[in-house]
Amino acid sequence: MTGGGLVDPLGRQITYLRLSVTDRCDLRCQYCMPERAAFMPKTGVLSVDELERIANAFIDLGVRKVRLTGGEPLVRPRVMEIVASLGQRVHEGVLEEVTLTTNGTQLVRHADALVANGVRRINVSLDTLDRTRFARIARRDALPMVLEGINAALGVGLAVRINIVALRGENEDEIPDLIAWAHGRGLDVALIETMPLGDVGFDRTDQFLPLIQVRERLERRWRLEDIKHTSGGPARYARVGETGGRIGFITPLTNNFCATCNRVRVSADGKLHLCLGQEGVIDLKPALRGGDPDALGRAIRNAIVWKPARHSFEADRLGAPALTRHMSVTGG
Repeated sequence: MTGGGLVDPLGRQITYLRLSVTDRCDLRCQYCMPERAAFMPKTGVLSVDELERIANAFIDLGVRKVRLTGGEPLVRPRVMEIVASLGQRVHEGVLEEVTLTTNGTQLVRHADALVANGVRRINVSLDTLDRTRFARIARRDALPMVLEGINAALGVGLAVRINIVALRGENEDEIPDLIAWAHGRGLDVALIETMPLGDVGFDRTDQFLPLIQVRERLERRWRLEDIKHTSGGPARYARVGETGGRIGFITPLTNNFCATCNRVRVSADGKLHLCLGQEGVIDLKPALRGGDPDALGRAIRNAIVWKPARHSFEADRLGAPALTRHMSVTGG
């Protein structure tokens, strides 16, 4: 397979792959999936070898950052084999970074192995520090496990960013204190607007909290200065004068970042999602499982020409899901 880079029709360089290794999760967060989630049949999920081959195909075509997602990636059996394979590409100098987004419940078991296999930073989803509220949002009483996992990650030297989904009427009153807690431990924070992915059993309209409102409230407490820091994704960062910490704002609905999108996603069943906010997918399995060693690279190159200009999310149309698939299929 040859390199040459991946460039879409709008001239955007695709350098970032978010690879879902499973759609399964040990939590059931309200904004992500229904309580009785229907997961992919295990027979439809790619093998570890196939996931590694897809990741390597993208790397050979110019991708420089791979983020493992889910569902919860750390519940995937043999997930550390995938991490180790990608860590080797970092060691070779062809991949800049391998990282992952996790809910934190499995970090106590896996933090040491992540570091040993080349991971240097992770994102941990954490929407509240209140145990009762956590159990209501996640539908599981797992906050102590998550906090223990964050401590384990920090203990082995992992840099941790806390991802907070802003939820009106649920955690909006706690966001400043959650930021202060994170900054007090030297952790970056990213605030995220909830997105209309999949039917979760209720109307998201009342849950949606525009981050422009959150920022206005934060600026009544702190001095925020916009900075040029980037973590390679869509977050736009500001530094808090009083804490010295950073806050990222991820605003897919109120201030979309499509013009600079450098990302594609592959789900655990081998579907290439060119945009988080569009239904269109390209199935990579035929190329992956055929006999032609160059077919996968060609399929990826041919797919990139269909990357859309922007997503279809609209803040004023949250009553029904914009897409049928749930967040757990591709991660955020």
